[in-house]
Amino acid sequence: MSRFRALLQASLNATKKALTWNVEDLMPPSEKYIFNFNSKEELKRWHLYSDSEYGGLSSAALEITDGENGLNGIFSGNLSLDVTEGSRWNIRRSGFCGMRSKKFDGFIDLDAYDTIALKLKGDGRCYISTIYTENWVNSPGQEEDNSWQAFVYVPKGSWYVAKIPLARYLPTWRGNVIGMKLEMNPSRIVGMSLSVNAEGGVPGARSGPGNFRVEIDWIRALRTL
Repeated sequence: MSRFRALLQASLNATKKALTWNVEDLMPPSEKYIFNFNSKEELKRWHLYSDSEYGGLSSAALEITDGENGLNGIFSGNLSLDVTEGSRWNIRRSGFCGMRSKKFDGFIDLDAYDTIALKLKGDGRCYISTIYTENWVNSPGQEEDNSWQAFVYVPKGSWYVAKIPLARYLPTWRGNVIGMKLEMNPSRIVGMSLSVNAEGGVPGARSGPGNFRVEIDWIRALRTL
């Protein structure tokens, strides 16, 4: 091989290696932490809500405790179907509680991922995982974010990693599924929540009024495809 051809081949090999390295470097990691409940600082990122804001009698709490695997979150409380007598709110149903993240500083871009994973230890109830995205489904005059929901059944007594494909999240409006074919924009996520209702859920899950408790280790986005 001539000196010129040798230099050309060496240049081509170096370019190929550089291009390959750049492609791999640009690939997102296979998983991305969204929330990690290993510090009491995590509590500042969430707020609680329940039917008590509208005259119901349910209650909820969120705390970070030292468990068998270190620090983790505990979302717990009591679900009641009763309402406050004489409440100014004419609510049709009660029996729900939730923990919702405060709005992200900007957006979280999960366009490179296809699954949400939650490491949970529960009580046999069915919970609801909600993703909030920038408002484009609702009319521009509405300030509410778009919400996409999926059921999460949490077995009782042991840690469990629930994996929910983004395609399984359905568009909802105030808890009701929107009867239109809509597609989530995973690049414009503004928040998430985990909630529980006294009624509804998947067959076989514990339901009804009473106490609830679910431990949370982390919430991640996964790239499985």
